[in-house]
Amino acid sequence: MSSIRTTQGHGKLFESILDTVGNTPVVRINRIAPAGVTVYVKFEAFNPAGSVKDRLALNIIEAAERSGELSPGQTVVEATSGNTGIGLAMVCAAKGYPLVVTMADSFSIERRKLMRFLGARVVLTPKAEKGLGMYRKAKELAEANGWFLARQFETTANADIHEATTGREIIADFEGQSLDYFVTGYGTGGTLTGVSRVLRRERPDTRIVLTEPANAALLGSGIEQARSSDGEPASSHPSFEPHPIQGWTPDFIPLVLQEALDAKNYDELIPVTGPEGIAWSKRLASEEGIFTGISGGSTFAVAMKIAETAPADSIILCMLPDTGERYLSTPLFEDIAEGMTDEEFALSHSTPSYQSTR
Repeated sequence: MSSIRTTQGHGKLFESILDTVGNTPVVRINRIAPAGVTVYVKFEAFNPAGSVKDRLALNIIEAAERSGELSPGQTVVEATSGNTGIGLAMVCAAKGYPLVVTMADSFSIERRKLMRFLGARVVLTPKAEKGLGMYRKAKELAEANGWFLARQFETTANADIHEATTGREIIADFEGQSLDYFVTGYGTGGTLTGVSRVLRRERPDTRIVLTEPANAALLGSGIEQARSSDGEPASSHPSFEPHPIQGWTPDFIPLVLQEALDAKNYDELIPVTGPEGIAWSKRLASEEGIFTGISGGSTFAVAMKIAETAPADSIILCMLPDTGERYLSTPLFEDIAEGMTDEEFALSHSTPSYQSTR
């Protein structure tokens, strides 16, 4: 008989919740990966506020503290689809900064509630104005009130933290074995840009695969992003269409991502549809016990496409950006019943004790 699992603790006591950001696990896919290849996921839901954006949120604030751009007690403001705002709300709560978030009203209700629960104020902008609308509102509020604008889409603090943490973790976790493919989507572009710096330098044989929504193929269009002199988007990208993969691909190509594009730091671009991402998110949950959102399911969908044709014994690593709990009001959960299903009702009536009624 096998022995019971045991744990030993971290071997240290943490001074702050912020000290727990990063060092997320790489987990093997056991039941749904094709035979002949090995698929791993880097599960960013293990960050304390539940997403990969905890990394950039922490570094944006600490870089601004080091540079003097952010003063004690100063209000922080940022435009976000949710995960960066949640991460910033956690960091600002722990450090004592007020936070105002601007967010298009098309993003999930859970996200605004989570940010407000963590002490942030959330200013909604019309969905017709897309990502650029919430971006402009954040900039206006910063200029009008003297607040610190986090600028996740432009700041060097974004990709730098992924180079210093995410990329280093991958190198350490795959020490002594091959890593044939690294698969990621993009929101701000920080994960791709930061991790690709490390992989190109230290694991040049790793093939880097980028993905974006099929109906919002900004990179696939080949059309360059119009920018102002400081790198901010001057207008919405003409190839953008609304898509269900929240957290991915705003209606402009972020400046943070542009570095990786200019350096050709990815080898292949594979589009994915929202329904594919939803389907694979559900399979990860029900067949692997891995609970991720639509963005994670979409990245995984591309990893599975690669797995179907990859050479034998290939090793694939896929980024899973967040947890599925912030998608309860999205299409990811639209066919999940609140009441009992027919099968559950029948189970209720299959034994004589309490039987539910409809």
